[in-house]
Amino acid sequence: MTKYTDIGVEKHGHVGLIEIRRPPLNFFDISLINQIADALEEFDKDIEIRASVLAAQGKAFCAGANFSDPTRQAQEEAEAKGDPADSLGSINSLYLHAVRIFRAKKPVVAAVHGAAIGGGLGLAVSADFRVTCPEARFSANFTKLGFHPGFGLTTTLPELVGKNNAELIFYTSRRVTGEEATRMGLANVCVPQDQVRAEAMKLANEIAECSPLGLLSTRATMRAGLADRVLAATNHELAEQSRLRKTEDFKEGVKATAERRVANFKGR
Repeated sequence: MTKYTDIGVEKHGHVGLIEIRRPPLNFFDISLINQIADALEEFDKDIEIRASVLAAQGKAFCAGANFSDPTRQAQEEAEAKGDPADSLGSINSLYLHAVRIFRAKKPVVAAVHGAAIGGGLGLAVSADFRVTCPEARFSANFTKLGFHPGFGLTTTLPELVGKNNAELIFYTSRRVTGEEATRMGLANVCVPQDQVRAEAMKLANEIAECSPLGLLSTRATMRAGLADRVLAATNHELAEQSRLRKTEDFKEGVKATAERRVANFKGR
């Protein structure tokens, strides 16, 4: 298999395992999303693999983008002073790789043992199923950052939990516990934290016992058009994010989050 720098890739019988290895918080960027997409495409080419598990080391499943990183902040400030279009390239590339994840052909089970925040929630929702625990936290914290949801969440989250639940999650930026997530359909199974990965592997193995041809055919039917809907959603999300990232509110939201305080938004 391809050599990866930020993920581990293993085969366990008919189940492939992708482990995010950026502990403790597993912040994502283009490189990480690209590697996950590459691994899923390799699994698609491997006739022995019928399902996969996406898990993570560390405290969080994926805490999203590290907006409070000083290097990133300096880059954001530099981009804001130049042509606004200069800021589109990296996010656009990230979303193109995200859509590749949705185009994967085989079922994916996400083992969400900790926080899945922002784009990390988008990554968790890209899977077919989610196994979680009471300690996990699911959050689309974009509005608290003065930002717009991304990673296709404006399409994927309503399809999973219903429009009104998705609105509640988006508008409040609240953190949903693993138990709450399971009740609303955001997660499928809730087990003790130390059993999350084993339970995800158990579910993937149950899936892998089925006919691989029947499985591929049925999944293709059930997810027909999903990747294209996500692509359309990310195109709109990108435009809104690019507009909002130039505002004072976005800078304040990022700063307030880093300082663990309530933001003082001005609406500009």
